[in-house]
Amino acid sequence: MLLAAPDARGIQVSRLPGRLLSAVASDIMGVCGRAMLEALIHGEADPQVLADLAKRRLRNKIPEPTEALAGRFREHHAFLARLHLDQYDQLTVMIDQLTGRIEEAMAPFRGALGLLDTIPGINQATAEVIIAETGGDVTRFASAKHLASWAGVCPGHLESAGRTKNTLVRPGNPYLKGALGLAAFGAVRTKDTYLQARYKRLTARRGPLRALVAVEHSIITAIWHMLSDNVGHQELGGSYFTQRDPERATRRAVNQLNQLGYTVTLNPRETAT
Repeated sequence: MLLAAPDARGIQVSRLPGRLLSAVASDIMGVCGRAMLEALIHGEADPQVLADLAKRRLRNKIPEPTEALAGRFREHHAFLARLHLDQYDQLTVMIDQLTGRIEEAMAPFRGALGLLDTIPGINQATAEVIIAETGGDVTRFASAKHLASWAGVCPGHLESAGRTKNTLVRPGNPYLKGALGLAAFGAVRTKDTYLQARYKRLTARRGPLRALVAVEHSIITAIWHMLSDNVGHQELGGSYFTQRDPERATRRAVNQLNQLGYTVTLNPRETAT
């Protein structure tokens, strides 16, 4: 195994020839990977001894780490590895300190965080950004539209010669807007939800980017109402639009089949008596 020189990506583990150690161990900085690296730094060169440090599921594929750990690892490589591991440990300590600081700052907003966590696509980190940027008090905004405009998820309007045209979204709070973007990405991938259905519905005629902004707008609107009324998210379901206007959904389905070359005849289903 050969430990390459440091670069912007951190520790690179490779060997000549054979497989990467990182391809054998799912987490090279986990317990097993870290133990192997520490043993290498301290002078252990026997691939079998190094591979024997594997634990749990990694032990079931001992031949693979043995092959990956066979190679050249010199004193200079050990020096570089020590530098990277020490830096990794320092950054880990700093991240833990910041995490603890954030938890202390968010303690008064546990209720609001719990409410936001019920929205599809929003996790704890995203909810914390939303609370940090809004101050946890959305009542300072007169309405959900005001909050959406401040967040920068409202489409701009350009009026010329008496005609109003849609333009790019208005500028807004970049941190809140970024958090809403991440939430929207997660929401449109959550199956059988209103937000996913809304995204699919708008993508066909407005494109994916505008549809994503519309989902962001729906999320921030829901946030305003939830935090103002102190209520959880009420999921409408992926079939909301179909149930709201079944005739329109039927026409759309028939048109799609017609475009594929099918002739469709609709017969009402008989209900059991």
